[in-house]
Amino acid sequence: MIVPSLAKSLAAVHEQRRALEAQIEAHPLSKVLTSMPGVGARTAAVLLVTIGDGSSFPSAAHLASYAGLAPTTKSSGTSIHGEHAPRGGNRQLKRAMFLSAFAALHDPASRTYYDRCRARGKTHTQALLRLARHRISVLFAMLRDGTFYEHRTPRLA
Repeated sequence: MIVPSLAKSLAAVHEQRRALEAQIEAHPLSKVLTSMPGVGARTAAVLLVTIGDGSSFPSAAHLASYAGLAPTTKSSGTSIHGEHAPRGGNRQLKRAMFLSAFAALHDPASRTYYDRCRARGKTHTQALLRLARHRISVLFAMLRDGTFYEHRTPRLA
């Protein structure tokens, strides 16, 4: 008795998911967002819900701060401590960008940026957060200009 009820509920959820994916794909910015490596339908949905077309943010730095990806300086009195990842920001957007950065490690440009961060002594998580911050700047420019992601050959520096 319980199993058929759960099966019907699961089928209804799958149907809602298919309908939502169709709505996301119909959105004008969907193709722009999903052109970026590591951004799929789910991440595009989170981005569309949380930031829309990005026009409410004057710059990429403001968007990064809203997402909780802009580094902050901790200070108290005369003590100033280095840059740290903030605890605030939109958790849903920060998580989406972090997972997107992780998924984009197969992209040569993203992998090169990540490897440079690791070579400078950053941990895996720190390097991924920096990559997510870098990618949010690219995403902001894509949304602002309405352009697709351009695959570039990474610079070796």
